[in-house]
Amino acid sequence: MALLEGRGLTKLFGRLVAVDHVDLAVEPGEIVGLIGPNGAGKTTLVNLITGLEAPTDGAVTFDGHPLRGRQPPAIARLGLARTFQIAQPFRTMTVRQNVAVPALFRGDPAPGVAAALREADAVLEIVGLGPKRDLPARALTTPDLRRLELAKALALRPRLMLLDEVMAGLTPTEVDAAMEMLRRINARGIALVVIEHVLRAVMGLSHRVVVLHHGRKIAEGAPAQVTAAPEVIRAYLGADQDAGPGSAPP
Repeated sequence: MALLEGRGLTKLFGRLVAVDHVDLAVEPGEIVGLIGPNGAGKTTLVNLITGLEAPTDGAVTFDGHPLRGRQPPAIARLGLARTFQIAQPFRTMTVRQNVAVPALFRGDPAPGVAAALREADAVLEIVGLGPKRDLPARALTTPDLRRLELAKALALRPRLMLLDEVMAGLTPTEVDAAMEMLRRINARGIALVVIEHVLRAVMGLSHRVVVLHHGRKIAEGAPAQVTAAPEVIRAYLGADQDAGPGSAPP
């Protein structure tokens, strides 16, 4: 059984079809890249999975649990965590305290604030924020806020993390460091769905890649197979582009 399985997921906003009958499955321990041009429906799909949006049609199960009707906190307590494109920390709390909060409210909560803070320290070391643990969250740079998003998700002790553009705005060196960090997280047995426009990172990390375009899934498979698919090249470069053999999205 897949850890996560979405079938026929559809979301309408009025007459706009944001997600159009998408199937998505993630196996335990797998890294799945989710790519597509801006407006392809990637974040909306994650919102449907995590309960921020109710699907117009379709169903999601996680670890055998149907998710329809569950609120985001209940879904998170099942072991399904996510990050957001725009970080939303408790800005006046310290970095350490921000990470302790999810440790106290997950399905198997830490036995008290002191234990949650100790767990926060360990998680912050994993994401490279240990030296900044006592700073207020408002003092962090944008790259560090993305690391804090990861730390908060990890503090939930998830089996699956949905990562929404955690590498946006990073330098090539920072992207390399982020890729290595995500490999370490995956090595702990945590499955990842990585939404990213930094295709070098997605292709270097993912076991399998899913491509959305105009809300529909247009390709799925191994990274090299997907980037060579004519429909993927057209989605990124435009139908009138002359994409020769072996061409791939930028």
